[in-house]
Amino acid sequence: MRHVIALDVGGTGMKAALVGADGTLLHEARRATGRDRGADAVVASILDFAADLRAHGQAHLGRPAEAAGLAVPGIVDAERGIAVYAANLGWRDVPLRGLLAERLGGVPVALGHDVRTGGLAEGRIGAGRGADRFLFVPLGTGIAGAIGIDGTIEAGAHGCAGEIGHVVVRPGGPECGCGRRGCLETLASASAVTRAWAAASGDPGADAADCAKAVESGDPAALRVWQDAVDALADGLVTALTLLDPRTLIIGGGLAEAGETLFTPLRAAVEERVTFQQLPDIVPAALGDTAGCLGAGLLAWDLLTEVTA
Repeated sequence: MRHVIALDVGGTGMKAALVGADGTLLHEARRATGRDRGADAVVASILDFAADLRAHGQAHLGRPAEAAGLAVPGIVDAERGIAVYAANLGWRDVPLRGLLAERLGGVPVALGHDVRTGGLAEGRIGAGRGADRFLFVPLGTGIAGAIGIDGTIEAGAHGCAGEIGHVVVRPGGPECGCGRRGCLETLASASAVTRAWAAASGDPGADAADCAKAVESGDPAALRVWQDAVDALADGLVTALTLLDPRTLIIGGGLAEAGETLFTPLRAAVEERVTFQQLPDIVPAALGDTAGCLGAGLLAWDLLTEVTA
């Protein structure tokens, strides 16, 4: 059976699949990155995992994979196939596409940014299916974005398009890892809500999910923390809506798991802020933590389509 290899590399773990031509997941697996052993060990783990997946396909599907797609965090130069920088993995200018192609016997390999790759999957087969313009914004440890246009993702001239988490929404606010203050992700990411709620509740072990539960029970302190995050998020999103005019706004990541506890006040806050802008549909992501892996599979099949076109 024809298939491709799809790999989604995170800070501590990797998700992988063998994906059929119709998008069916024929085999799924997970593995640690080996980050504790250094940057070279992470690369070795990726290559070993991919080789094992190729062998599984050969043994159980009757033929090796025809291509591979790899989604990684950080700054990615997809055109040259290089992972330019990933602080959490210790990478600088790693030629991942070439290394993986060599390990897999010369098959075509596509390299993509993890959020943009996840956005590709959400746009084509997830919550944005059928939308000609969408914006995918996952709210996790940080905040990033993927700009969808007619079934493709806009990477930008230098591979950095969609970094909405570094739009300043509160000048002079909390310091961000990028060096500026008041960036959206310092105020509205899951980790930002965790920090704020741990401080407000006096419980250093409390997290964003605990804050959401406290909001649902009507806790006044939790309501303040939550609304502060929602207001900051709405400010950032309206900036994006003004620039991009998407038809659908897809919110994912850990914070979106709060469901209507997030979406009801967020929709209201965005609607309060728009003036001439057209209000998009604001919907939860549909694919969860499989989006990056599914998107990597789509990248791989796209490569084969390009080769035969």
